[in-house]
Amino acid sequence: MSELKQGGLGNLVPATRWLRGYEGKWFRADLVAGLTLAAYMMPAGIGDASLAGLPPEAGLYACLFSGLVFWLFCSSRHTAISVTSAISLLVGATLGGMAGGDMARYAALASCTALMVATMALMVWAVHGGAVIAFVSETVMTGFKAGVALLLASTQLPKLFGFAGGHGDFWERIGHFFSHLNETNVAALILGVSALALLLLGKKYLPNRPVALFVVVAGILVAQWANLGDRGVKLLGEVPQGLPPIGLPAVQWADLNDLLPLAMACLLLGAVETAAIGRTFARKHAYKLDTNQDLLALAAANLAAGIGQGYPVSGGLSQSLVNESSGARTPLSGLFAAFFILLVVILLSGTLRDLPQPVLAAVVLVAVTGLVQVQALKRLWAFSRTEFAVAAAAFLGVLGSGILRGVLIGAVISIIILLRNSSRPQATELGRVPGTDYFDDLARQSTNEQVPGVFIFRSSGAILYFNVDALNDRFFEMLDSRPIDTRLAVFFMGSVPVLDLAGLEMLEEIHRKLRERGIEFSLADTLGSVRETLGRAGFKDDGGPVTANEPLAEVIRRWQQSSGGSIARQRHD
Repeated sequence: MSELKQGGLGNLVPATRWLRGYEGKWFRADLVAGLTLAAYMMPAGIGDASLAGLPPEAGLYACLFSGLVFWLFCSSRHTAISVTSAISLLVGATLGGMAGGDMARYAALASCTALMVATMALMVWAVHGGAVIAFVSETVMTGFKAGVALLLASTQLPKLFGFAGGHGDFWERIGHFFSHLNETNVAALILGVSALALLLLGKKYLPNRPVALFVVVAGILVAQWANLGDRGVKLLGEVPQGLPPIGLPAVQWADLNDLLPLAMACLLLGAVETAAIGRTFARKHAYKLDTNQDLLALAAANLAAGIGQGYPVSGGLSQSLVNESSGARTPLSGLFAAFFILLVVILLSGTLRDLPQPVLAAVVLVAVTGLVQVQALKRLWAFSRTEFAVAAAAFLGVLGSGILRGVLIGAVISIIILLRNSSRPQATELGRVPGTDYFDDLARQSTNEQVPGVFIFRSSGAILYFNVDALNDRFFEMLDSRPIDTRLAVFFMGSVPVLDLAGLEMLEEIHRKLRERGIEFSLADTLGSVRETLGRAGFKDDGGPVTANEPLAEVIRRWQQSSGGSIARQRHD
């Protein structure tokens, strides 16, 4: 795909760039992918709407309107925008108490949440905050998704067995399920299990094909032929035909404050998932992804979903896999999918009223199996018990506290991991590689040599207020453990990209303590930005000159040529 020079409207709307280089041979591939994607999204969207506690048309409207605009702004060529199981369940678990049984108010609150997600995503995009998304670790998301999968399953199993589900957290729902098995509707169970088997077989032998659409159609035909509604099997019911009124939802200002935690959680989930999907396909197909640009696309999609009577959307993993495997070449496939959904909404939505709920439950259950990444969990266990414990904490957080608190627990865990790793940067003593001017970790390579009278300390990473105490302690622990007399201590700065005021004060304190011991102090390989910071703070007035990019070997040679260096060499000779 040809890329034109960026600038102006092209930066804001990437489609204005790549459409100019669009090749005719891509059209058929995008059209086929769009049709396949729409066939997959429609039953999934209806099922997700049921998780959100919303009527089926809400899922269709959200997929339709978000798909009409997402392709214009996204940088990923394959990410498909959609309602998702995790966000749907999050919406359903949060809005029930706020709506008080009023379905019109419930739908308005859901649409308002999408608009709030759009507003916050736009704000994050405006300050170039896309990189912040990477702070939520994949380890946390692995555990979180597994917890969401089980929670989703607990909401769908009662529907599969033909009786009403419970409320509360996972344990309460699963307890309700087992205690009401005696209420199982045999006709519903047979139909649901049959649909589940067909979907699983299709997933195995016809991967990334719209098997769900054919199962849904078959379920509707069976329900009409066998009069399943008269046998106690719950059907989907009427789905309004035509487009909804476009506009802002009827909510009060006080509702915005109540919806804020939900909107923040939806944004976090949506942004992380959309970025993860985009990175996956960008690596596979070797193109550049702009996560900040995709935040703008997410904002536009949620804005469209909100004013179109939908609810929050994000990039959908299974939907994107279907899109990519069906041959999509550009984001135009998402627009084609939206057009196909539009035709169904206008002309065919009435045929959905006889869709059996057990079939819909089977569609959702098969969809959420992709959230449990067994191989990723096994890899975590083999790689690090600590990383596995982090995933387990996110997993149990969802099951014990619900998705909303589970999202917050995951975000807090990610921040704690980040701070923990940053607060204890790797610190080592360096030694000379024999016969060279190259210095490396002394502990890892026994053949490296200590320079007589010289202690060389290296810290990897930024030196900031929250890690200076640990670095200071580590510096003197390593210095004091040396069995030989030290006359020069060198702080290697080549791996320090950033230094704040606390870091500067730490270097000044190290210099002061060393001077009291009669040990000289010097910096080596100081990067330009850090050197400028030291210069502005007046470090050279007390800590000595900071020479531009002065190599470690040169610092040592300069010292050895001085009288102190000569004395040190004589002592060791």
